[in-house]
Formats: sequence, C-alpha cells, structure tokens
Amino acid sequence: MSAPGEDTFGNEDGEIDEMDEVECEESEMGEEGMDGEGEGQVYVPGVQPLQPGEELEMDRSAYRMYHECQTGSPCLSFDVLQDGDGESRDQYPLSMLLCAGTQASTALSNRLLIMRMHNLHGTEKEGESSDEESEEEDEEEDEDKKPQMELGLMSHYGGTNRVRVTQWSERPLAAVWSDKGQVEIFDLKAALEAVHSSTAMAEFIKNQKETKPLFSFSGHMTEGFALDWSPKIPGRLASGDCKKNIHVWEPREGGATWTVDQRPFSSHTKSVEDLQWSPTEATVFASCSVDRSVRIWDTRAPPTSMLSNDEAHSSDVNVISWNRSEPFLLSGGDDGLLKVWDLRQFQSGRPVANFKQHSAPITSVEWNPVDSSVFAAAGADDVVSQWDLSVESSDVGARAEGLKDLPPQLLFLHQGQSEVKEIHWHPQLPGVMVSTALSGFNVFRTISV
Repeated sequence: MSAPGEDTFGNEDGEIDEMDEVECEESEMGEEGMDGEGEGQVYVPGVQPLQPGEELEMDRSAYRMYHECQTGSPCLSFDVLQDGDGESRDQYPLSMLLCAGTQASTALSNRLLIMRMHNLHGTEKEGESSDEESEEEDEEEDEDKKPQMELGLMSHYGGTNRVRVTQWSERPLAAVWSDKGQVEIFDLKAALEAVHSSTAMAEFIKNQKETKPLFSFSGHMTEGFALDWSPKIPGRLASGDCKKNIHVWEPREGGATWTVDQRPFSSHTKSVEDLQWSPTEATVFASCSVDRSVRIWDTRAPPTSMLSNDEAHSSDVNVISWNRSEPFLLSGGDDGLLKVWDLRQFQSGRPVANFKQHSAPITSVEWNPVDSSVFAAAGADDVVSQWDLSVESSDVGARAEGLKDLPPQLLFLHQGQSEVKEIHWHPQLPGVMVSTALSGFNVFRTISV
C-alpha cells in the first residue's frame, strides 16, 4: 500500500486501475496485539510516536480478508448494493456490489461508478506458503486467487458529495448529492447488468454517452451532504443542505418521479451534515449539524424538530447512525468524540457512552447491521476503529504496556489509508467492511468481528 501522500489513483486522464491485492507497509492492529500476545511491538496511533528509524509493518494475521483497489479519481462517498447471492455469506471467495461517485479535477470528468468486486479470497495464514519445489504451482494458485473487478461508468456532471442506494419498484436507484447544488436520482439497472455480462457491457458503453437522471431537485439552492433513503417506505428520501434546510421526498405512484416538500424542516441554524431515518418508525428521522446539535423529527408534525440535543458535541456534529434493533443513536464530531445516545433518555443531554480514541474529526460512523452492540468509526486521523459495547473491563485479559489505558470496548484499529472519508459494513457478508479514502478503497474483515 502506498504511503500517505503518494499518488495511488492511476494515470492523469482518470482511467481506472486494475484491482489488486497489495503488500502493506503500514500497521494494522488487532485483538492479538491489544492483548499483548503478538511477537512484535504494537503501535497505537496517538499513544506512542514512531521513533527515528522505526517503520510500521502490517500484521496480516489480524485480518481474515484484506484487499485494496484504486479508482481513477478519489471517491468521497459510496454505498453497498444488495445482491441476489444470499445472506450471511462467509465462504471465500466473496463478491460484492458497490456504487460510488468521484471527485475529479473537473466537473465533466466525474463518474458514478458501479463496482462488482469478486474472487475476494481470505488472507493466507503464516505457514501456508509452499517450499521452493512447488513455486510454480504457487504462482498458478496466486493467479487463480487474484481479485477481480468490473466497472460500469456513468457520466455525472459535478463531484459527488454523497451517494445512497435503494430498491424501489424493482428498480435499483442511486440518490446523488452533487457539489453543483442539486440532488439527482439515477437508475442503476443497465450498469448493474453490464458488470455481470460482457455482452451487456458492450451495449451499455455504446448507449451511455450521456447518462440522464430520472429526477433532479435544485430547490436546496446550495450544495449539501446529508442524504438517506427510508428503510420503511420504499422511495422516500430526505436531503439536507449547507444552508440548514432539510427536504423530504415522497415517491409518486406509477412512475419514477417524486414530490419534494417545498416547506423545509429548518430548526437547525447551520449546515446539516448527516441524516438517518428511523429503522422502526416510518415518519421519524434524525439529523446532525454544524450548530453542534442532534435533532429528531416527525414528518407528520410542523417543520420543527420533535426532540433536540442542542449541545450534543462541543463543535460540529459530522455523522450519525441509527441502530437497527436498539433505541441507540451514534454520533461523531469535529471534537474527535464518539457518543452513543439512548433515545429513551435523549432529552437529558447525557450520552450512555462516550469515547475519545480518535485524534481528529470523525468522518463516518455505522452500527453493525447484524450485531447491535458493534459499531465502527473513521476519522481524519487516518484510522478506522471497531468497537463492541457489550465488552466489560473484566472481559479483557492482561494487556501489554502502553495498551492498558485503551477502553475495553475498543476491538481494532485499522490503518494504512490516507484521508478516510466513509465506511460501511456489508449487510450480506458478516464482519466485512469497506472504506473509501483519498488513497482508494479497502475491503477487509478483521479477526475481531
């Protein structure tokens, strides 16, 4: 993996580099190191600085799977597309579908990407490699295990601030927040067919010179980042902008079009940074803002928030995630703090958990879709952290010197990327995470989850 600051995006004209597995020169730390059982010295970011002459090395035994890929231009945001290959898949090789949007150097160079990654094998355990006599067979096996990626490229004028996908009326859709100040809806069906078939790909390339959105809304009058599809009402969408306004979109019957509420939800006083619909109540959503607050809204009420925590963080609240099975909301802010809020006690203003592990603003958070006590976070300190709220101090064994002060709920610290922007768990692949950064994508599963 390239060191931070090196160009890892391929050539200047924005071509897509081939996906490949890479040797990593930077450290990833897992459960083994945190328990003090590893042979080498464990590096904990923010705890001990590197000394002159010291280098970080990846501990591959801390990963069940690890792959990296680059795109022609960096992607600030992506989302996971559900596929038809089944749930709870943990047999290698794995496959996945992603939708991402680029941040290219010019508006016309941007693309909406459909990525089909497959032949994703697990990380080899030490001692599995053969002796010199079987070197030729080894090379053939390595070739068979090489990860593969097909890309469907859709033209998109302007950089993508955020992309979110859904399925509505048997149509795979992507909502895209453009840095040109509009939110657009794209039909992904043709691109998805293309990444599964060379014949369909040839037809797709021939016909997609100008990709047009199904629907576009310019009523925000400025750009934004907050965007979320409702998990309860297919086709319902919420979008929030940098001028503090939130609009709710209602799908119309009989066609791919929407009615956008012209009266915005506007209790925030500064930029709305993130939105999350309730996983259990169809009319309820949450938002967070640069005004330091987290708010809960009900679309049936007047356009003011139903519940509010005006001092949720000491500075900008960047991201939130709503637990799918418990009444918990997770937030991350510019203060580097991760906070867990019990919505039954939300008005008290006191989180039920508060973690300060990251040394820079939090850029992404997400609850594990299967295990309600597990979540992950990413920060501007180039670290992805994994946590388990069910772990108590008594559950953690003896730790090596320098690790004793770490919170027992901290499971894993993943490093090696530069400027991590967004993370997602894969809902069909237990424990598998994808992260996007200035240096490209990581696809991995740690030994901790």
